[in-house]
Amino acid sequence: MSSLVLDDKNRGRRESRKSAPAAGTTPGTAQGPPRPRRVALVPTAALLLGALYCLLPVAWVVIASTKSGSELFSTFTFLPGTGFTENLADLSAYRDGVYWQWMANSALYAGVGALLSTAVSALGGYALATYRFRGRESIFNILLAGVLMPPVILAVPQYLLLAEADLTDSYASVLLPLILSPYGVYLARIYATAAVPGDVVEAGRMDGAGEWRIFTRIALPMMVPGLVTVFLFQFVAVWNNFLLPYIMLSDDEKFPITLGLFTLLEQGSNTPALYTLVVTGALLAVIPLIALFLVVQRFWSLDLLSGAVKS
Repeated sequence: MSSLVLDDKNRGRRESRKSAPAAGTTPGTAQGPPRPRRVALVPTAALLLGALYCLLPVAWVVIASTKSGSELFSTFTFLPGTGFTENLADLSAYRDGVYWQWMANSALYAGVGALLSTAVSALGGYALATYRFRGRESIFNILLAGVLMPPVILAVPQYLLLAEADLTDSYASVLLPLILSPYGVYLARIYATAAVPGDVVEAGRMDGAGEWRIFTRIALPMMVPGLVTVFLFQFVAVWNNFLLPYIMLSDDEKFPITLGLFTLLEQGSNTPALYTLVVTGALLAVIPLIALFLVVQRFWSLDLLSGAVKS
């Protein structure tokens, strides 16, 4: 009798083992080989079209810069030419190398303007994130409205103000309006809120450190990744800026590269040979931006990621 009971128990255990789901699987689901992942065709196609839309003009500039004046309009669009070195020589010789003066002016405007704008953004963003004072949110909302304001609306009032101060047609007339960047202050405030803990600031105050020392020795190192982003965005924006120098400057030796290439393009309607110089100059003007992005990309992306994890 006892042997029959034991047989029934062993049979029940074997059946329960067969019916139990495998480890790591969900009960009630069919077991089998893993299904291949489906490729999202629509998003992939949209991304490919977007990449093609962005890269096609760049490819055209690279190829067109290799063509001589006779090849530019007589050969297939994406067929490389044989005049790249000649174009470089002609561009450097044009008006005793004024193109490189334009490049130096752009480097001055973008470098100094981005540094000053980043410094002001760091101070403003840290103050708005750390201190509690009356009107703080109103100031922040005004800055947000400045982010949404098109630059074309501000260009003429800025020109009138600088004309009253007799600063037009000078380097300062391009640099001064670039110091305050509402978008930079906005980014700095958001990043300071996430990266600078209030307890750390309070600990510095309890240790007797002044507010400036707390900012420069404690908060600023924590904000560096976000400020690198502000600097990068502002540098690219100033380098590509056209409207403000167009309104402020009349001396072509103070032109940035965007305005200088525009004047070359206008003269090309009467002198078609200048078109090759414009295309070659446009290609060279992109190289500093690519180099800057490659230099800061690793630091920029990794530190932003670490800052987001810390927050």
